[in-house]
Amino acid sequence: MINSGGFMKSKIVMWSIALIVLVVGGFVGYTWVTLHWSFSKGERAGYIQKFSHKGWICKTWEGELSMIPVPGSMPEKFIFSVRDDAIAQRINNSMGKKVALSYEQHKGVPTACFGETEYFVTEIKVLE
Repeated sequence: MINSGGFMKSKIVMWSIALIVLVVGGFVGYTWVTLHWSFSKGERAGYIQKFSHKGWICKTWEGELSMIPVPGSMPEKFIFSVRDDAIAQRINNSMGKKVALSYEQHKGVPTACFGETEYFVTEIKVLE
């Protein structure tokens, strides 16, 4: 007589492992797509008001650009994240100067380990 109980247990284990691999693979694939597909691109100009490297486990560069569209008007804030340490260093070196930040907007990034905002700075130009 064949022991069908052991066969059923191994089949359940195999399907459980396949399901876990599928879920993890789906999460990794979705994360990759959200980080590499840009919803929009643009540029903002102003003065870096705040820039810090923060987080408990996932350290990210987070900043705030103060934009003054018309002299005498209230400044608008542009909150952004930086994934590249070289760009973060260039931003730190340009504090106090007027800059233009090129950015990409990535909607739906599933975790704050890549940045707290959906706006990721890709380039910085010092304007003055």
